[in-house]
Amino acid sequence: MIKEYLMENNKGKSMQFDQNNPVIKLCSEGMEMEGKAKPEEAKRLFELAWSKSKTDFDKFTSAHYVARQQKTIEDKLKWDEIALEHALKLNDENIKGSLPSLYLNIGKGYEDLKKKGKAIENYNLALKYSDALPNNDYGDMIRNGIRNGIARLQS
Repeated sequence: MIKEYLMENNKGKSMQFDQNNPVIKLCSEGMEMEGKAKPEEAKRLFELAWSKSKTDFDKFTSAHYVARQQKTIEDKLKWDEIALEHALKLNDENIKGSLPSLYLNIGKGYEDLKKKGKAIENYNLALKYSDALPNNDYGDMIRNGIRNGIARLQS
């Protein structure tokens, strides 16, 4: 599942994906638990992945998944911002395919917290990087999310 996510986000380009990486394995197992409707087990695995993360790539990946299991908007936003912080440290052109989704998530967090200025800023950053999205259903979903977020705040 993570391999497909990374490949879709990066137009099929390889991005430091290593199926033997223990952090990637834990995130994969967490995704399986999400699929089995076991969110507490998924959260445990994602947090374990975070605790084992040493590189910015591992931290970006694990923080992204930790964010998914947060119960409050504030906590989700915090983890989305941590994922973005580590993604931006990566010296890899392929990471740009992940930035629209990260900025979209952050924009939505600020929108939900009624922080319109910060939300618009992040939606616009998502739009700035949207050319890096693949031309497939995933890319279309993210582009639509960005457009919808901007439209909601302009009305």
